[in-house]
Amino acid sequence: MTADPRNAATDRIVCAACRREIDAVARICPYCGADPRTGAKPVDTQAMLNEVFHPRETSASETVVEFARHRQGIVVALGVVLVILLLAGLHEYVTRRNARDVSAAAAIPLTEVTDLTDQQDENKPLPMPDLKYAFDGHPQTMRTFVTEPGAVTPPEVLAAQQAAAQQAAAQKAGQPPAAPKPLPAQPPRPGTH
Repeated sequence: MTADPRNAATDRIVCAACRREIDAVARICPYCGADPRTGAKPVDTQAMLNEVFHPRETSASETVVEFARHRQGIVVALGVVLVILLLAGLHEYVTRRNARDVSAAAAIPLTEVTDLTDQQDENKPLPMPDLKYAFDGHPQTMRTFVTEPGAVTPPEVLAAQQAAAQQAAAQKAGQPPAAPKPLPAQPPRPGTH
């Protein structure tokens, strides 16, 4: 929103002390600190503040730390440049020393330093390690298979296992083996028709 040009002349006044144009409602000139209408300066507030609050004397190191705190970007950039220059100087020193100080001893072939006869074939697959699995929170190791929850042994296998157990018990006792029992009739499984 712009000011009305007719009121523009009344919005600004000239300070009587420093002759600068300032806002008409200002009670103190922001440039010189005087009353803009009379030109009289009030009590020197800075001197009064210094007298009451006594500015703290700072040492040179505190001044440097305060400067670094206010200008962190410059300090970080100068630090990075200093580190790069230090590394470049160290590299140059090592390069010149290595070029100047050459060993007079004969070079040692790499085959004398390393033993190449004990190297394994890199293409040969490594054997699987013996892994111990804990199953279902029990410390027993899995040996042959994992049973799923809700898995049921087929009736044919169960009947064969029972018959084999009965024959083994009968042979131990010296009795003739009993005839196997007929399998019970099974209801048809869903989805087999």
